[in-house]
This record gives sequence, structure tokens and C-alpha cells, in this order.
Amino acid sequence: MMMHEPMSAAGPPRGANSAPSGGSAAATAASVGVHSHFSGLRGALAEQKSLAKYTSWRTGGCGDTVYLPADRDDLAGFLRQLPPGEPLTALGLGSNTLVRDGGVRGTVVILHDPGAALAIADGLVYVDAGVACPKLARFAALHACAEAEFLAGVPGTVGGALAMNAGCYGGETWRYVARVEVLQRDGRFVVRTPSDYAIGYRSVRRHDGAPADGLFTAAWFRFPPGNIASARARIKELLARRIATQPLGVPNAGSVFRNPDGDHAARLIESCGLKGHAIGGASVSEMHANFIVNPAGLASAADIEALIVHVRSTVRDKTGIDLEPEVRIIGERV
Repeated sequence: MMMHEPMSAAGPPRGANSAPSGGSAAATAASVGVHSHFSGLRGALAEQKSLAKYTSWRTGGCGDTVYLPADRDDLAGFLRQLPPGEPLTALGLGSNTLVRDGGVRGTVVILHDPGAALAIADGLVYVDAGVACPKLARFAALHACAEAEFLAGVPGTVGGALAMNAGCYGGETWRYVARVEVLQRDGRFVVRTPSDYAIGYRSVRRHDGAPADGLFTAAWFRFPPGNIASARARIKELLARRIATQPLGVPNAGSVFRNPDGDHAARLIESCGLKGHAIGGASVSEMHANFIVNPAGLASAADIEALIVHVRSTVRDKTGIDLEPEVRIIGERV
């Protein structure tokens, strides 16, 4: 690895200024009788587990097998024992994902870890991929880093932000990435740099154009030096703006469509009279037209997907602009 000292199973490099761990290694042991060919796991393993609680839309079907790893090494051990042909899906905070009502075949790993590590070492900010982006923003601010404040407005994990180059308020994740740690399907960890990827707007692919492989498990960020008070004030300002303009009090998945060049998806959707339009239990937010909400918690994934299709086709028919969905839709229809 490219640091002076490699990342160990115990956490950040020796001498790093790290945040306390939440004790994720104490996760529940694997359930008896579930995939009995696994051994030595320290996380929680279940079959036919509902994924609704793991998505911010609070809807969707079950995963055939769902694993909540205790830590990165436990996840690596799990992947090493996973059958080679088994489909594998990763979820963080589920804030950019719609799980269809028929559920997800294969194995789903849940990678949000509130106790995951953050550290300062060699002028870089180290963070495990299971950390929520707002937590990284606050940590960077408290260590006098500038330009990380936008992450307070990203409602997902660092791993999810790396996977899609998440951004808002003028900032983008990969602009500050020095290197990343990736867990490959065979359970090996590798370290890569931005030059190994083709980075675009809400897009991360390998440099040869192939889809990014493996799971992001950690990253080292290089933020410019800043001022603690200024960074904290900026975070406060951005959070106030989010509260004032986004429907944070009801289940949603953030922005549904990417902004087209030179315009905003929300403006186009609103110009077509779609604010408040509903299908089943899902509706276009009255507060922000690029949000689809599940206000009563009764929307099915099919309702939400149908509304996405309707909004896209209506905007295309009325404006000639084809909005590209930003959310990831996974699983099978009923």
C-alpha cells in the first residue's frame, strides 16, 4: 500500500489522530442453519431479509441472503467463502437505490458502519467506506480541512459516494481522492489511485471504460488546509439550506435525475406541472421537484418506479430533454 504504514485489521495507522470506534466487531454471530458452509464469521447473516429498512425510500423486497459484516476483515473472509457465481450487491445507507418489490437475488452486503474509522495521517484524511458522508464532513472541519463541507449534504456512505462520484453544492467526491482501497471478489485488498479510473459526473468506471470492480472499503482524501470555525459555519449554512429546500422529513432517495448540461432537473420537472403528481403511495415532492417521496410509508417500489418513468417521459415529451435517472434500480419486479 502507498502509505508509510499499511492499514491494519485494527484500524488506522499508528500515530494517527482517529475517531473512536463504535465496536462493529461485536456484531451478532451468523445464524445457525443459514448457509452452513460459511465459517468463522463475526457479522450477522440472514436469509430472505427485507431490505426496506436499509433503503431511504423504506420500501422494496427481500434479499436472498443478507450479510452485515463486523468489519472490513470479516467482509473479506465472507467474500472468500462466497460461491464464485453468486450475484453480489452492496448497500450503504440505501439513499440512492430503489429495491424492486420482487427482491434481490444472490447476496446483499450492508456496508454502513457507524463505528468505522476516521483518521488524519501524512496530511491525508483516512476514512472507512462505511462512514456516513456528513460524519466525514464534520471530522474534516474539526481538523481544519477546507472544501469537505459539501459532504454534509450527501445522504450516503463514503463508499456510495466513491461508487457514483457523489456531489452537491459545487463539490464532488473524487476531486479530493488521493487513493482508495478496494476489496476484490476473491477477498484480496488492493489500493488504487484516481488514475486507475475514468471519473465523470455521477460516474466512476475503470480507466478502460469497464465498470468499476470490487467494493470500495476505504479512501484517503487530500483536502486543502482551512479554518475550523469557517468550515463549521459553512456546514451549518449548507444544512440549513437542505432543511429549507428538501423534503428531509419523509422517506426519499435524494435527487432522482441527473442535472442535464446547463439546466436543472428540478426546474424542468416543475415546468411540466409535475409537483405533487402521485402514483400509488409515491409522489413528486412539493418542496423539491427532483425528489420522489413516500410520505405515508405506503408506496411500493413499483409505485416509485412508475412515477420515475412518468416524470421522465413527460419531461421528454414537453421539453425534448431526456432526463437520466441518478438512482440505482436493483432487483426483480413482482
